[in-house]
Amino acid sequence: MKKNYNYKRRKLYLPEYGRHIQEMVDSLLQIDDRRERNRQARAVIAVMGNLNPLLRDTADFTHKLWDHLFIMSDFQLDVDSPYPRPSRQELTVTPRRMPYSQDRIALKHYGKYVGRMIRTLAGERRPETVARTVGNLARYMRTKSYEYNQEHPNNEVIIKDIKRMSGGGIVIDEVALNNLRSDYKQHLPARPQKNQQRPQQRALQKNRNPHPNPHPGQHVNRYQKNGPRHNSQK
Repeated sequence: MKKNYNYKRRKLYLPEYGRHIQEMVDSLLQIDDRRERNRQARAVIAVMGNLNPLLRDTADFTHKLWDHLFIMSDFQLDVDSPYPRPSRQELTVTPRRMPYSQDRIALKHYGKYVGRMIRTLAGERRPETVARTVGNLARYMRTKSYEYNQEHPNNEVIIKDIKRMSGGGIVIDEVALNNLRSDYKQHLPARPQKNQQRPQQRALQKNRNPHPNPHPGQHVNRYQKNGPRHNSQK
C-alpha cells in the first residue's frame, strides 16, 4: 500500500477549509465542459458554506466564499461568478508604510510628554500659570523617577532636569519647589538590628513567661506546683 503523508503534499492555500475542499477545487480545473464546471463550482460553494451554516445566507459571506474559491484555485478557475472576479494584485497589496517618530528622548524615565510640556511652557507669558504647572510637573517627575530608580530624588536633580529640558527658558522658583509636599513618599520604619528586638516582641515574650525562674542557678520542674524543693539536713 502506498503511503501518503501530509508533509509530501503541496501546501494548502486556505488551510481552514481542509484538504478535501482543496481537492474538490482542484477537480474543477479538470472539467472541460463550462456548464458542468459552473454547476460543480456552485456545489463546492454550497459545501464550503456548510462549514458555517449560520453565515451562508448573508450576501457578504457568499461573496467571500467565491473569493476563497478563486484563491484556492490559484486564480486559474474560469467559472461564471455572480460577483466580480478578484485578482492576485488586489489581494496582495503591500500596506502603506507607517511613519514612526524618530525623536530621541533625553530623559526616558520622565517620558516624552513631560519634555514636550516643559518646552511649551517656555512660551507662556503668565508667571502664575508657569509656577503652578511646573509644581505639578515636579511632583510627577519625582514619582516617575522613584518608579525608575527606586530611590527618592533630590530637589536639585528635579530642578536641574527641568532647566535642561526647557533649555533655560523657564524661570523656576526653587524655594517653592523645595517646599512642595511629596505625596508619593512612604515613611518606612527603621529595621531593627540583628540582635535587637522590637518593643512589641519583648512585651510578647514577657507575657508568654509571666513567672520567670526566681532562682537562676536552679532548675525548675514545670510539673511541680510548690516551687523547687531543697534538700534539708536531718
